Amino acid sequence: MVTENVLIKKEDKLVNYEMMVILNPMLVDDPLEAAINNISSFITGRGGAISEINRWGKRNLAYPIKRSVAGNYVLVKFNLKPGGCTELETMLKISDQVLRHLLIKLEK
Repeated sequence: MVTENVLIKKEDKLVNYEMMVILNPMLVDDPLEAAINNISSFITGRGGAISEINRWGKRNLAYPIKRSVAGNYVLVKFNLKPGGCTELETMLKISDQVLRHLLIKLEK
């Protein structure tokens, strides 16, 4: 009974995350912004809050990923409940616009 209450309280807490996303290099201007807005709206729709979005621009990759030799790099810092991260990663894995992503939990 006590452990259930502790688990529920941990689930309600927002955790700091940092995520690097490499988007398809064919996305420019409006489609690129639409892809970034799609990710940010997914996070805010799950009760999260975005603190920072850094667009690094198009850069060459060390090796080809999905037949692409370049990608649009975007760094996103946000707060989200721990359960929302699995949904976010699932959405990113099935998206055709995302080449790779890396989600890191930040310590306080």
